Amino acid sequence: MMPPNSSPKRSKESISVAASPPGVHTLARGVAHFLPSLALTCSSHDLGSLSASRAMAPGRPSPAALLLALCSVAVASPAAAAAANVPITTCRSFCGNITVDYPFALRPGCGHAGLRDLLFCINGALMLHLPSGSYRVLDVDYTYRGLTLHDPAMSDCRALDRSPRGRGNGFVLEPWREPFLAVDPDNVFLLLGCRATSPLFQGFPDRHLPCRNVSGMGCEDYLGCPAWDDYYDGGRRPSGAAYGAAAGAPPECCAVPWGAIRAVNVSRLECEGYSSAYSLAPVRAAGGAAGWAYGIRASWALPEANRGFCGACRATGGACGHDMESHADLCLCGDWNSTSNCDSSADAAARSAAPRPRAAAAALRWAVLASGLASMWWYASMSKL
Repeated sequence: MMPPNSSPKRSKESISVAASPPGVHTLARGVAHFLPSLALTCSSHDLGSLSASRAMAPGRPSPAALLLALCSVAVASPAAAAAANVPITTCRSFCGNITVDYPFALRPGCGHAGLRDLLFCINGALMLHLPSGSYRVLDVDYTYRGLTLHDPAMSDCRALDRSPRGRGNGFVLEPWREPFLAVDPDNVFLLLGCRATSPLFQGFPDRHLPCRNVSGMGCEDYLGCPAWDDYYDGGRRPSGAAYGAAAGAPPECCAVPWGAIRAVNVSRLECEGYSSAYSLAPVRAAGGAAGWAYGIRASWALPEANRGFCGACRATGGACGHDMESHADLCLCGDWNSTSNCDSSADAAARSAAPRPRAAAAALRWAVLASGLASMWWYASMSKL
């Protein structure tokens, strides 16, 4: 028999989860005071041992299991948030022994928009990709704004690489990129074995109007290279091979500057191959074609207004970049962007007015931790009943 005013003791299993023990609200108000120590608590415990203790008690969730869950939120979430929002402090990078800096870049959003999606680092080799193909970047000259490129399928003075279907990439730019990138005027393209129907000759194969010397480099010297002896296998070369002296015969070699045709597409020009050489000296190279520098020399140009923008951006600690959607210039200022520079009051005001994603994520994490700690305290107090 029980006293009339007494009530049976409730078992732990019959406790309603809706009940709130006294002091929970007080704890919730003060729990923020203990939150900074949670990261230290998690780091000082072996999470593997916590998992083991959880496995030893498969029935009800233990405080160790709850601590393990909270540690996962406290440790894993900040790392994931940091990986998702890495602030850009510099756009300069390296590929092999070549520095990649403005106006080029290897990271999205860095560099000038006119030269975006152009350079890629592949196994330590800096490559330039165009519609005509891929080229190995041998040098980037930031002082004179020049790129030195190499096409492995290009002929030179030592070996000819020709095929009836055309060999080598040539050089073709996207129309929107042409204002920013072009081949140097002192670069000569030597087109080899072009057919009589080639657009180069416009239906007049016995005329070599488009063929000319460029900066002292032309087919007369190039046909003296040892590669031609190997190509003809020691036989006698056709008479007038350079300019197709025979009636109706196209020239064996046609030297053209980039400005004459604006696109060197070997297959479309109906040629069997090509070579390219450039001159950086004002005097003619000694030794004829054997002394030429073979490759493609390209140069870049940016709008005049961009110089002032990028200079102001760098002077205030920013990195010059661009908006990936509008392609407008941007100054990258760590975890925020500016349309002028990193000291711009207007951009700073807009930045402070907008909620910062990283701060919002941190607030959400701490709210989850506070709720979890309160639940742990309540669970421990109920377990003593």
